[in-house]
Amino acid sequence: MDISAITVDSWIFTWVILPLLIIIARIADQTIGTLRLIFLSKGYKRLAPVLGFFEVIIWLLVVTQILRHLDNALTYIAYGLGFALGNYIGIVIEQKLSLGNVIIRIIPKVDTTDLLNYFREQNIGLTTVDAMGSRGPVKVIFSIIKRHDIERVVSIIHRFNPNSFYTIEDVKSVHEGIMSPGSRRSVFYSFWSGTKKSK
Repeated sequence: MDISAITVDSWIFTWVILPLLIIIARIADQTIGTLRLIFLSKGYKRLAPVLGFFEVIIWLLVVTQILRHLDNALTYIAYGLGFALGNYIGIVIEQKLSLGNVIIRIIPKVDTTDLLNYFREQNIGLTTVDAMGSRGPVKVIFSIIKRHDIERVVSIIHRFNPNSFYTIEDVKSVHEGIMSPGSRRSVFYSFWSGTKKSK
């Protein structure tokens, strides 16, 4: 048996392969963990526990390896790096999925007639409220839309009222109301959130 070959292989595993495996595993479990928290905040009650199961299993495997190699400083660095990258990747994936609903509040600075008419033509539900701003009467427009429709709705606002003030916030759940075409809750949402699909 070649002792030197065993030593080299052991060194490569300890200082190269093991840290890389920890980084990859930590990215996986932290990505899952980030998505789990996001899905939970959006009402996916059944999906969150499933993701949590895989998150904890991967985490236990990683921690076990670190405890077996306490003298290897690279495992600590790999753990931290994987954690940071996993957070970032989880957020990016969630943004790409564009799940959930948002409420958009619009305070136009000019006449809103054309904007409101176009919203109605596009079957975008809205509610208008007369309010008093710091410089006089204003009209506040509220609308609940799907996150993947944000860019389209914002472009409509800029088209008809380019200087409008607007805010966008996440909405956990929506019941009834007028939603734009294709924005009804899917079977996927109904199953994983534990709610019934509205008809």
